[in-house]
This record gives sequence, C-alpha cells and structure tokens, in this order.
Amino acid sequence: MEGAIRCSANYVPLSPISFLERSAMVYRDRPSVVYGDIVYTWRQTLERCTRLASALSQLGISRGDVVAALAPNIPAMYELHFGVPMAGAVLCTLNIRHDSKMVSVLMKHSEAKIIFVDYQFIHVAKGAFDILSKTGTKVPLLVLIPESDQSSPDFCNPPSAYIEYERLLGKGNLGFEILRPKDEWDAISLNYTSGTTSSPKGVIYSHRGAYLNSLAGVILNEMVSMPVYLWCVPMFHCNGWCLTWAVAAQGGTNVCQRNVTAKGIFTSISQHRVTHMGGAPTVLNMIVNAPENDRRPLPGKVVVMTGAAPPPSQVLFKMEELGFSVTHAYGLTETYGPGTVCAWKPEWDSLPRDEQAKIKSRQGLQHIGMEELDVKDPVTMKSVPSDAKTMGEVMFRGNTVMNGYLKDNKSTQDAFEGGWFRSGDLAVRHPDGYIELKDRSKDIIISGGENISTIEVESVLFRHPDVLEAAIVGKPDEYWGEIPCAFVKLKDGCNASAEDIIKFCRDRLPRYMAPRTVIFEDLPKTSTGKVQKYVLREKAKAMGSPSKTCISKL
Repeated sequence: MEGAIRCSANYVPLSPISFLERSAMVYRDRPSVVYGDIVYTWRQTLERCTRLASALSQLGISRGDVVAALAPNIPAMYELHFGVPMAGAVLCTLNIRHDSKMVSVLMKHSEAKIIFVDYQFIHVAKGAFDILSKTGTKVPLLVLIPESDQSSPDFCNPPSAYIEYERLLGKGNLGFEILRPKDEWDAISLNYTSGTTSSPKGVIYSHRGAYLNSLAGVILNEMVSMPVYLWCVPMFHCNGWCLTWAVAAQGGTNVCQRNVTAKGIFTSISQHRVTHMGGAPTVLNMIVNAPENDRRPLPGKVVVMTGAAPPPSQVLFKMEELGFSVTHAYGLTETYGPGTVCAWKPEWDSLPRDEQAKIKSRQGLQHIGMEELDVKDPVTMKSVPSDAKTMGEVMFRGNTVMNGYLKDNKSTQDAFEGGWFRSGDLAVRHPDGYIELKDRSKDIIISGGENISTIEVESVLFRHPDVLEAAIVGKPDEYWGEIPCAFVKLKDGCNASAEDIIKFCRDRLPRYMAPRTVIFEDLPKTSTGKVQKYVLREKAKAMGSPSKTCISKL
C-alpha cells in the first residue's frame, strides 16, 4: 500500500540470537546452565558466547563458514548454539555415536574449518583426522573441550596441535560486534540425518526456521517463564529439537547431563525441580522400567515431549501413572524436529486411560509454526479420505521446513516435488483430522497382498509384560513374499519364549499380522532412539525363507 516502506525500523531478520540477548537482560542473574557443580547465569552465558564468537572471528571464521562439534549435552555444546551463529558461521553438530570413518566423511562433506571435540570423543576425532590426512584433505582446527571441572581422564590424549576451549574463550573480546544474519533465510546450522535407512544427508536450517520452531516449541511444551529443562534429547539432534534456543527465549535453566540414565533423570528432577524434559520413546521406556531404588517422587508437574519414533500407547500410559504429563510430537530432521503435536482435547479426559493413551500416541496436526500438514497419495497428490483406514504419505509445507540438502540438489528437488516436503512416512487421517503414523514407506510389510503396519504389531508386543523393546521387520518368504519377523529384548529376569510371544500376538491381531519368527537380542539404535531397521532387515534376509515358523534366540 502507498506509504508503506520496509526499513530497519520495521524489519529485522529473525534469529534466535535475540533470545539470548533478551534473557541476559531480563533474567541476567538467574541460572541459565547447570552441570554438576557448574552454574552459569544468563549474563555469564551471553558473555561467554560473545567471547566465543569473537575468538572464532580471530581464527578466521567468517559468514557462512561451517564449525563442527562432537560433544554430548554439556555447557560448551549449549554455548556453541549461540556463539557460532553470533560469528556469522553455521553450526554442524555431529552424532557422538559415529565412528571415525563417518566423522571424516561428514567433516569433508561439510567443509568444517574448526571442530570442537569433547575429551570423551577425542579418539574418534583423531581417527577421522588420520583418514582425512591420508586422502590429502585439509583437516580442521581442533578445539578440545575438557570436563568442566578440569578432571578429564588421562585417556584424552589429544593431538599435538589443538586449542583448549576455556583458553579460546579467554582470547575473545567482550566488545565484539555480534554478526546478525543479513537475510533470515541464511543458514544457522547443518544437521545430518540419523541414517536409519541410508547414508546421512546434510539438512540446512535457516535463522528464520530456527526462530519460528523455537517459539512453537515453547508453546507446545507449555513453557511459561523460567522453565527448568532437563537435557535428555541430544543437542546434536535437530539442535535439541530447537529447544536449545527455546529455553533461552523463556529465560529457563538448562540442566545438562553427559549420560542419560533412569537414575540420573529421577535424581535431576528431584534436585533441580525440573519442569520440562524430552526424549524418544526409548527414554520413556527406560523411565517406566526403572528399578524402584532408582526412582524419586516428582516434586511437581513434569511435562515430557516425546518423538523421534511412534511411542507405544502402553509406555505413554505408564508414564502418566508415574505423574509425567506427556506431549507427543512428530517430525523429521527436515522439519527442525517437531512438526506436529497431538494437541489434547478436554472431552478426552473422561475416556478410559488406555483409550487416552491410544489417542495420545497419534501424531496429531501441524503445530503453530508449520503452515500445512496433509496425508496424500504420493502419485496423484490427492488428499486421502479421513477414514482412519486409507494410507498415504505424510507431507509438510511451511516456514519450518529445511532450506534443502547440502550439495545434493537432486535429493532436495525430489523431497520438494509437487510443492510439498515428502516425509517418506505413511499415515492415515482420522475423522477429526488428526493423523496417525503407520510406517515408514520402506518399513511397511506386504504379505500375500496385505499391508502390515509394523507400528501396529509393535504396539501389541509392548503390551506383553516381559517385553522391554521390540521391532518388527519384513522377512522374505517364497510363498507370501514377506512375513513379519520380531526382534525382541526382554526385561531383566524375564524369560518369555518365542512361542509365548507369537501366541500373545495371535490372540490380539489378525493371524497374518502376527510374527512367525522371534529373535531375542539387543536392538541396534541411532543416538536419538530410533531402531535401525535396515540392520534388522539384513539379519532377517540372511535367515532365508523357511516353509514354517522359525524361532531363534541369539
């Protein structure tokens, strides 16, 4: 309209950097980060992040450069989420479960100029450096992060050329002018997918998307002012579902922990009066199966956001029994973590608890930061009917969808074909509009022409009193094409047989959906709790195609 002008007075590129600056004023003397005996305030965190940004600039880091990190949920990892973008650079957080070969591949692909490495993973970084050196690739500068109390074990043994984290911060200038994004679509971070089905891809996040998804996280987690957040979700996964920035927006306290255990979770909740936490269903499963002597009474309401894999309704039910309030979100690395939320409706409060748990295990609808969510036929791009039966592919459209895949135009174009982001997940839509995931497109089992949802079978397995973890994959069969094969881990002290498991499923499922093979072993997982089904499929495939039920114990 005439008279409207766009200028610095009314337009500033969105960036979560502003969350830290505001909290350093509003909550300046309140705790921002807690780790053992280490406590920082928001004023101190801004100062440390400013020094970090300044030090990076002194080392030659400029706009668009990639800075990598290989570290668990420790204070330095949190500070990197602000310090790196404040230097105009792009943060690339690496999975701490990767081996040296994979780390070398990702460092080369991302062209990281500096890598921050926690002492516990220095051997992985050294191995990656050796691999890069042998191929003539320039290795990044290494910054070593010792334990915060300076008590890092002797096994650290860093390379001869490195900078220690606190010394690096000491070189930084508090007067450094923070580099804000020139365009809010500029990259803030690079997140590699967890690789459950194939080689990881580099997912590019923008300042704008991170800002919006952080605020959406505040809303869907019901984070009022000054929450106390316990870090169970890896900060290297989708930047902690963008909650690294969301907690700063509300002036909360980040309770860091190097390792995630049931005992540690209950202790931290009790000691720090934790109000919020997050975790994959595997973390929830760990909590509900914790020994009595590891548990502590909850000091108050603890909101738990779960995602990364569909949570079994039985696990959700047990979490509620313990007093946790569970919010179920769903998304992918490509949607900055959570893209949907199963928003609860008051009329469901009167339903039986098991029915409530089944509803809560649905993926729901798009959250406030995502524009559109649909379940479509991937060929015709027509929306499936809301009949809770017809399956289609989950698709997203909105400002919290990735910019694209780094150096992979074809994959980016394929993912955005038709003007929507194609998730590769299969779901149905219920009459109320809520979606319910049924499977990954690669995981669906087709047996004798019938589609079998592995999620549905797994939800039954989790109801067996002896089952701790379970996964279903398709096993080749000469007659049926594929048959369900169950991989099961039993709870300590339990000894259910394969026959028991199969009968339990047949009593509760159509016969063709029940597993015919049961293998007892630990399940391979990514660091975010997703079962690596491609590994299990290879194991099932190697077993051959028997003409009768096969029962194995490894």
